[in-house]
Amino acid sequence: MNVLEAMRVFVQVAEGSSFSRAAQILGKPKGSISYAIQQLEQEVGTQLLQRSTRRVHLTSDGAIYLERCKRVLEDVEETQGMFLKNHEISGTIRVDMPVGMAKHTVLPALPQFLNSYPGISVELSSTDRLINVIEEGFDFVIRVGALHESGLVCRSLGQLEVVNCASPNYLAQFGTPKTLADLERHQLVGYTPFWGGSAATFEYQKAGLLKSFGMKSVITVNHSESYRMACLLGLGLIQVPEVGVFEDLKQGLLCEVLHEYRPEPMPVNLLYPHRRLGRRGAVFADWLITLLQSRFRAP
Repeated sequence: MNVLEAMRVFVQVAEGSSFSRAAQILGKPKGSISYAIQQLEQEVGTQLLQRSTRRVHLTSDGAIYLERCKRVLEDVEETQGMFLKNHEISGTIRVDMPVGMAKHTVLPALPQFLNSYPGISVELSSTDRLINVIEEGFDFVIRVGALHESGLVCRSLGQLEVVNCASPNYLAQFGTPKTLADLERHQLVGYTPFWGGSAATFEYQKAGLLKSFGMKSVITVNHSESYRMACLLGLGLIQVPEVGVFEDLKQGLLCEVLHEYRPEPMPVNLLYPHRRLGRRGAVFADWLITLLQSRFRAP
């Protein structure tokens, strides 16, 4: 039995609480995952996991062993990569980030990174769904807004400026708002990650405090691209990170309104499961942080 490989399997099963998910992420048959855990438990002389019909849970010994395994695997990866040259660093990086950030900032710069590290491949996910970093096997995730995760390493990338936008056709129909009172005759595109949420509100800063102004809405969406498209089609105002509509503003497809009533900036953070990244993770994280921090306002 390859003990290090079995430890990698154990960490994936334990963190994802699932044999099936571990098999999917590692690209191995489910039977080989179960066999590796059985062999590892025989090797260490204790039960590491409690199996049930739906989930897998760590035993008390398994919880202790998991932390040791992660440290050992991090040490091994770091040691193996100490003297690697750029072209020798290999493997896959799995990262999730907002659609607009991927489209306008990361993807245009990615070819240069991949040319520098030809052995690395990237799986880039862009979704408005709040993914589970550990259970779904991601190396990195970029979060915009308030953080709720615990147990993840967090590095601040800065803050996103948020702008109020409308399409030229919308402004021609409803007029350009100049004051908050003008919003009473306007409508807002609603956005919610969960249906059945609260009514649409226009948020803004005043004297350093976050305020809100209730508005009517004829459409509510749950995806950032639908949110942008609804605005382009003249269905209402939106409040959106500037980076996601930069080209639309530049080309005149959207217009900024109520500049003095911008919402508060949104924090942007890079999250990852382990403090020690290994060479592959470290070079990607350094590249991504340098790229994004140059685009965002310092916190």
